[in-house]
Amino acid sequence: MKRGLWFRILMKIAAWILLGMCRTYRIRVVNPEVMDKVQSGNYVLSFWHGGMVVGWFLHRSFQMRALVSQSKDGEILSAVLESWGYTLIRGSSHRGGKEAMQGMIDEVKKGARLAVTPDGPTGPLHVMKIGAVRTAQQTCVPLVIASIHAERKHQLKSWDRFEIPYPFSRVFVRYIGPLAIDRSLDGESLTQRVREIEAEWLKIDQQWRLYCEDH
Repeated sequence: MKRGLWFRILMKIAAWILLGMCRTYRIRVVNPEVMDKVQSGNYVLSFWHGGMVVGWFLHRSFQMRALVSQSKDGEILSAVLESWGYTLIRGSSHRGGKEAMQGMIDEVKKGARLAVTPDGPTGPLHVMKIGAVRTAQQTCVPLVIASIHAERKHQLKSWDRFEIPYPFSRVFVRYIGPLAIDRSLDGESLTQRVREIEAEWLKIDQQWRLYCEDH
């Protein structure tokens, strides 16, 4: 009980510090009209695991549901996201996957908006798992992808190349979508659609990477 109390206190402090740092970022959304199209309803949003600091911060006011793994790292992330106002769905492709998938579908059907890091919690790096796409398909809501790149950042040597933008760094966000996922897709055809979305996402990521290197 005591350990749980101290953990919650420390995570609350960490969440405040992280929020304060994020508020210094100079975030530029280059195509805000994408989000304008979906703001009146619910949708599924995806951003890479390595870029989730900005992803979670930028969308925290949208009353999102967040998919978070049941790992130890997931416990830390859960505490931060709850402090930022998110409602959590716990599970991943490794632990609680079936229940998490159903939980995502149920929440979106009830009108919630959902945020997912589709290459988490353990990779492979920038390889989309099917969960976000299938949830959007099964609930008939649009899928939106956020390509996020910080001009100045510290990058960890972790599998996801986790990025922590430096205070006051410029951060560029470009959305892909909103994408409608055909209800008739199944099995191989649905997997192929996931790979197509992934390829488009990686292409835009590369364009932003080159832009940041040149500027």
